[in-house]
Amino acid sequence: MTTKIGIRDLTRNISILDKEDFIEIEDKKTKKIKGAFVSAKYLDDVKKLIKQKEQEERKRKLDLIMKFAGAFEVEDRFKDKSYKEIREMIAKEKYGE
Repeated sequence: MTTKIGIRDLTRNISILDKEDFIEIEDKKTKKIKGAFVSAKYLDDVKKLIKQKEQEERKRKLDLIMKFAGAFEVEDRFKDKSYKEIREMIAKEKYGE
């Protein structure tokens, strides 16, 4: 069974957590969902779902990064140089010593 309750209602009647399987906690003024309570019998399922969702998001971001990985070649003169050393080399070439 699912229910929507306000934060104030939850603090006044904490026993509602024992009666319900899923509770949406809502800010009554703004009508925005602030969180949710899931009973212990569904806890493992919800954890698996969240973990799966996080893995999908990481994979999506990694795939986006990997599209560009290896797309550029580093010039030989910049290999094995730090960012600072590369900036110095470019500045010397551009403006002289």
